[in-house]
Amino acid sequence: MQGIAETIAKIDGFIWGMPLIILLFGTHLYLTILLRFPQRYIFKAIKLSVTRDEGAEGDVSQFGALTTALAATIGTGNIVGVATAIAIGGPGAVLWLWLTGVFGISTKYAEALLAVKYRIKTASGQMAGGPMYVLEHGLKAKWLGVVFAAFTAVAAFGIGCMVQANSISGLAASTFHIPAWSIGLILALLTAVVILGGIKSIARVCEILVPFMAVTYVLGCLIILVMHHATLPATIRLIVHSAFNGHAALGGFTGATMLMALRFGVARGLFSNESGLGSAPIVAAAAQTRNPVRQALVSSSGTFWDTVVVCLITGLVIVNSGDWVGGRDGALLTKSAFAHIPVVGPLVLTIGLLTFVFSTILGWSYYGEKAIEYLVGKRAVVPYRVLWCIAIYFGSVFSLQFVWDFADLANGMMAIPNLIALLALSGVLVKETREYLWEHRL
Repeated sequence: MQGIAETIAKIDGFIWGMPLIILLFGTHLYLTILLRFPQRYIFKAIKLSVTRDEGAEGDVSQFGALTTALAATIGTGNIVGVATAIAIGGPGAVLWLWLTGVFGISTKYAEALLAVKYRIKTASGQMAGGPMYVLEHGLKAKWLGVVFAAFTAVAAFGIGCMVQANSISGLAASTFHIPAWSIGLILALLTAVVILGGIKSIARVCEILVPFMAVTYVLGCLIILVMHHATLPATIRLIVHSAFNGHAALGGFTGATMLMALRFGVARGLFSNESGLGSAPIVAAAAQTRNPVRQALVSSSGTFWDTVVVCLITGLVIVNSGDWVGGRDGALLTKSAFAHIPVVGPLVLTIGLLTFVFSTILGWSYYGEKAIEYLVGKRAVVPYRVLWCIAIYFGSVFSLQFVWDFADLANGMMAIPNLIALLALSGVLVKETREYLWEHRL
């Protein structure tokens, strides 16, 4: 296992070099300018997310599609991912992570638009869509669709399964002294109960779970920031300064250059909000919507909540606490920051992370099974679900670094064909946006 872990770490470092970072962040910027800053429609997008399109085709409501996508994105990326980015890349990683979210709103909008436009209805009457169908029907490059689906089916086990189980098992072991294997077993059983019902079952659970977990976690973070409001301005200055100048070594902190802050900020930003990854459009394609732009706006609000709000608050809490200087990593770093709330702080974090993990596992199970369905057909869905639940258990007992490297590698390989589709079909994006959004025909 040690040799495999080292090999994956090396490949991960190569994949996540400057070329992919430039491609990802450059796509965010390009689409933002091309689509005339769709970020300015964020409040309209939020309003649409709670508005039902009566009579429109689709398997779940727009809100159900959004909460399922948020379930997949609001997870350990918001807690452990932010903490890992700060521990390795320094406080400046928070700014790069946040900017990835701000500009990533346009990419999430574009992904969802194409997913709805090129979605199909299967023989069973359900909607199927996502980058693999966009690549096949929009770009006429089925081989790239196959490549994307293959990476998605594999990547799901990293970002949506093993990373999630690993994070909660480690935190539960340190907080409640519960063996990792037992947490993995419980998570696997609970997941099996929900995912057997398909997307409608997953969406029903997420519609209840996501608002509860997000509000609970954000309130906990806000309490910490209010308690330490006096040092908040200095924290913000440190984040901005470190983003462009790196940070000198302090105590147990090994120091970070600007490149490290940029690399880990962008990488964890992608892990958190998945803009450019191509995962969220898979569930967006199942939404009941009267035109592609309406669901595109709804999907874009997911990146706003996930990264612009939740990840920023997490980053402020961790940097403000000063605990990152001590060399802590992962969920333990965030736990240390939450310990500033007397008695209940670690408990709030553990419950929050548990709900984040469970919802993410549910959302990503749907992404993975739709990818495998595209590759092999409906007959492969049930075996994939079984394998998914088994992976939850093993993810609970693997080392954190191995799991994170695997997730980063799979994400990078998954993003490339999706970004190619977005750039190649930019003309379609402009045409649809002009017809429905710029000409006010929503």
